[in-house]
Amino acid sequence: MNETNGLVDGLLSIAGIFNLYAIFWLIIGGFALWGGAQGLSNLSQRLMEKIPARRFLILQISTLLTFALYIFGTVGLFIAVLQPPKELLFAAAGSVAVALGFALKDIAASLVAGILLLFDRPFRVGDRVSFGDTYGEIVSIGLRTVRLVTLDDNLVTIPNSRFITDVVASGNAGELDMMVVTDFHLALDADLAEAQKLIEEVVVTSRYAYLKKPVVFTLEEVEIAHVLAIRLRVKAYVLDVRYEKAFQSDIVLRGTALLAQHDIARPKPLQAL
Repeated sequence: MNETNGLVDGLLSIAGIFNLYAIFWLIIGGFALWGGAQGLSNLSQRLMEKIPARRFLILQISTLLTFALYIFGTVGLFIAVLQPPKELLFAAAGSVAVALGFALKDIAASLVAGILLLFDRPFRVGDRVSFGDTYGEIVSIGLRTVRLVTLDDNLVTIPNSRFITDVVASGNAGELDMMVVTDFHLALDADLAEAQKLIEEVVVTSRYAYLKKPVVFTLEEVEIAHVLAIRLRVKAYVLDVRYEKAFQSDIVLRGTALLAQHDIARPKPLQAL
């Protein structure tokens, strides 16, 4: 019975806070906060027009100030107008803390994962990694996120927590050199030994090749566009991961020209047979 009476008294005290006078000033204060945010937005727009080179910095600062204005302004407005009892403030603070805990659980998981990455070191800054459909070079490993730059020069930010549960493949694992795989497709009646010799010549004469590691060839019969062909796969190492695509392009460009020069048969579409 006492608990019920206490609950009723608490509800009555909360209801007593929201009188017409308090509601009026809350509405006025809300419009004032909205007006201040609009003025801040207009000021940032003018600054970005006058200093276009700093528009991203101005926009970031403006966004932070707007959030701060709404959060601290709202809290200050409620305390100044309603003047709630200390018990209500403590209860509200506890509820906010619980809500923040749920909202920040993903960030906390990423922070813990970042610490694990620092000790486990599945990859390092400068590594070429594949993560899902994203492939690129790791440029930073932070406590919360990993950033990598794709071959199209896009900066991708990935939460650390995803690296704990998902599969990530590192192409060079901290080394400067890295294996580059390039495929050539030949006709079934092509001179495979001659083709392999020509491609090997292209690889070992490339200025991007790292020849302290072996050049490996594999041959396999495959189907391309409903046509049987021989896939000649060359596995060679590039001397620096930064030249990965330049190395592969060099092999394809000179290799294709050399195969054509020596009349090495290539697969042809069915209608051309």
